[in-house]
Amino acid sequence: MIESIRNILKEHARLSTDITTLSDTADLYQAGMTSHASVNVMLALEASFDVEFPDRMLKRTVFQSVSSIREAVEELTAGK
Repeated sequence: MIESIRNILKEHARLSTDITTLSDTADLYQAGMTSHASVNVMLALEASFDVEFPDRMLKRTVFQSVSSIREAVEELTAGK
C-alpha cells in the first residue's frame, strides 16, 4: 500500500522534493504540496483503492504525510 501511495504522490502531489527522499512521516505540505494538489491526490487515491473519502476526512491532517494517508486508506478499506 505504501508503494501505491508514494506512486500517486509522485504523479499528483507536485512536490518540490523527490518523494523517494521523504520519510513516511514527512510533512507533504512542507515538501511543496498545495491544497489544489491534495485534491488531485485524494481523487487518485479514491480511484486506485476504490474508496470515497467522507467529509470528516477532508482535512489537511489526513493528507499531511504518507503515514496519515495510509491510515485513512486502511480505515476506508477495512472489511473490503
